[in-house]
Amino acid sequence: MAHQARKRFGQHFLTDAGVIHRIVRAIDPRPGQALLEIGPGLGALTQPLLERCGALTVVELDRDLAARWRARPGVQVVEADVLGVDFRSLQLPGQRLRVVGNLPYNISTPILFHLLDVADLVLDQHVMLQKEVVQRMAAGPDGKDYGRLSVMLQWRYQIESLLDVAPDAFDPPPRVDSAVVRMLPLATPPVLDQALLRELVTSAFSQRRKLLRHSLGRWLQARGFGGSFDLQRRAEEVPVAEYVALAQAL
Repeated sequence: MAHQARKRFGQHFLTDAGVIHRIVRAIDPRPGQALLEIGPGLGALTQPLLERCGALTVVELDRDLAARWRARPGVQVVEADVLGVDFRSLQLPGQRLRVVGNLPYNISTPILFHLLDVADLVLDQHVMLQKEVVQRMAAGPDGKDYGRLSVMLQWRYQIESLLDVAPDAFDPPPRVDSAVVRMLPLATPPVLDQALLRELVTSAFSQRRKLLRHSLGRWLQARGFGGSFDLQRRAEEVPVAEYVALAQAL
């Protein structure tokens, strides 16, 4: 029986053979690597990945699809909401995870933050997202796309947008353009308190049209910060490195 896409799971199945080939070529999977696919769906990526690497783990919430994949040799199935998955339990000794997937757009940002918490386990991530989200992830200072997501991911990853994908590459087609992004965890990331950085950046961008003295300035004052930081700027004017340095100073 043909599987009907379920709106509550944000299912849009990739069908364009040319796009699939380009994504698999970018991932370049090899036998023996610890591949983890989030949301395999009907297997547009899963099948060619299996052919190249022989085995992989998939995270699938849809019980019907999970049952299909459980019957396939070489596929380990984690039937769960990805936001509740303990990725550390999936790590193989001596190997780092290679994460791939067409992420559900309605929860893509929470998934990215969930993966951020285990970036030390990950070799790389190749994921499909709404194009607007990828633009925000990769944005530099002084632009409208630069924000909390940009800072929180760029302090930990090297981010590269690989290709744009039109709605007609999917069935059913989403109402937005999509993009594939490559995320490489930095080998030696800055040492800091991630929760503190998140709180700092959230405060800074809470009133992005105003100068930082109206938002971050008050937050720093409440923490008794006595150091030097230029608050006569807007949040979008501050580079990632300066937010990181401020978090380290705190």
